[in-house]
Amino acid sequence: MFSRFTNIINALQALDKIYSNSEMVRKILRCLPRSWMPKVTAIEEAKNLNVLALEDLLGSLMTHELSMQKKDDDEEKEKKKKKIVALKSSQTEDSDDDEDDDDEELAFITRRFKKFLAGKKKFGG
Repeated sequence: MFSRFTNIINALQALDKIYSNSEMVRKILRCLPRSWMPKVTAIEEAKNLNVLALEDLLGSLMTHELSMQKKDDDEEKEKKKKKIVALKSSQTEDSDDDEDDDDEELAFITRRFKKFLAGKKKFGG
């Protein structure tokens, strides 16, 4: 953003339109998005915009941007940590009765499925 701003200001200087440092500072602060308004307000109240150097403003804004990015990255890491769920598994010894019950259930399901298929064939399915 700052390089585009500098290019525009330089092009305007070539056309004999010169802005003072305080005007450039105010223009940059005005063009920032709404999410930056708390920072803009803090700069306006804490510093004298008439004597604030453009480089100081740029440094302050870049520092704020880096801290916002770091905070966003930290929040994403926290979300990823929260999404990880570990389930504890336990093994129980299968008894012969359980295996017999499983075999009986499988046999029952197989018989039902065969009857189902036989019924489909009767009706031309």
